[in-house]
Amino acid sequence: MKGEPDFLQNLRTEMGDGRQWLDRVIVIVYAVLTGLAVVVFTLLADAAFGLYQGLRSTAWWAPLIWTPLLTAAVVWSIRRWAPGAGGSGVPQVLVALAPETPESARHRFVSLRLSLAKIAAVTGGLLAGLSIGRQGPSVQIAAGVMLHARRWLSPRSDISTRELLVAGGAAGIAAAFNTPLGGIVFAIEELSRRLQDRSSGLMLAAIVVAGLVAVSAFGNLSYFGRIRADGVSWWDLMWPGFLVALSAGLLGGLLSRLLLASFMGLPDRFCAYRRKRPVAFAALCGFGVAVIAIITGGEAVGVGHHHTHALLHNPDFDQQLPLVFTGLKFIASWLSAWTGVPGGMFGPSLSIGAGVGADIAWLLDSPHGPALIALGMCGFLAAVTQTPITAMIIVMEMTDGHSMVLSLMACALVSSLVSRMISRPLYSTTALLMMRSLREASVGPAVPGTPPGQTPQDSAPR
Repeated sequence: MKGEPDFLQNLRTEMGDGRQWLDRVIVIVYAVLTGLAVVVFTLLADAAFGLYQGLRSTAWWAPLIWTPLLTAAVVWSIRRWAPGAGGSGVPQVLVALAPETPESARHRFVSLRLSLAKIAAVTGGLLAGLSIGRQGPSVQIAAGVMLHARRWLSPRSDISTRELLVAGGAAGIAAAFNTPLGGIVFAIEELSRRLQDRSSGLMLAAIVVAGLVAVSAFGNLSYFGRIRADGVSWWDLMWPGFLVALSAGLLGGLLSRLLLASFMGLPDRFCAYRRKRPVAFAALCGFGVAVIAIITGGEAVGVGHHHTHALLHNPDFDQQLPLVFTGLKFIASWLSAWTGVPGGMFGPSLSIGAGVGADIAWLLDSPHGPALIALGMCGFLAAVTQTPITAMIIVMEMTDGHSMVLSLMACALVSSLVSRMISRPLYSTTALLMMRSLREASVGPAVPGTPPGQTPQDSAPR
């Protein structure tokens, strides 16, 4: 029959092009390097926050001096030497992926140099004791490493710059969460929204390889703990789960809106002072975070996975101060983002969401604390990022119990829907503002609220 594939001819064509296979090997090698970069970043970030906790335990008042000073130093350094390393990292990758972004301007948002600067800046932020995450920055770091492969590929290679950026950014999520499936879903839902047929298999392989490197380094573990919810049906969680989804959607949408408002620069005295004296403003925000750290004994700063771990192993952990952790972690994360120190919102969102679930379990005296904590994590992450499928996959891979799958999916969709009624999508809106500033930089004034000489990525929300 005409049109049927010729196996032998296709095999000769596939195996006969040695340069094509070399290009594939280069991509896989860079996928390994991407995974290793995220592993090193993770170790540095954890070590930095460990040093901060040691300092805080030695002298309870030390954060009041240490946090503002180091926060100001990080902001000053980033603004002076690497403005493209500011912000979360996800919007920068989205800008680099945009077809309207000139090839010559891509290095301002994603490059190997910016990846190294990002690692140093986020590590400095965690050493300062800010409430920031490392998962969002891992997207920009990994994309910068993977994009570096472009210089070694054949000029006639079918592997495009766009595909390298998508694979790198998704590999960052896969390695940061030890969830290769989560990275693939993130690539489709947030970064690409489509995959090219010609090399999608190779790009998916690169994402999986980067994730497996992290699994090999740290084992098949979750930084936020394992969620044991066997025997819990969707019927048991219907009413309390809806309350968790609604609360997470409202709070997550509010946080997203606050971050966007802070980034765009409102006509108030706080934003005016930040535009005039960004380093001093960062120090003041750092002082506020330090006060919260002292009040909570260090629980409401950092990524937040230690507190989430404690909640999952002992749902009564926060009953001594119900609602307090969630509120203070929310404020600390907003202030940390407002400083301008690079950092992500994935980790803090999961931590705040765990607090929401634990608070609802306490208010309703529910026996299903771990399940409600899982729903809170999923719902709040979906609300802040407005990527419900990615949020569901990430939390699902932490959960021991297939009965939770439908509940997690429903919670993510409801929370994301509620968030969309309150706030525009955080990452895509930030990326649009960055692209607008990029266009206006050569013909006119920058985006309203952006100080002279400062690009939007300097202050991009997490």
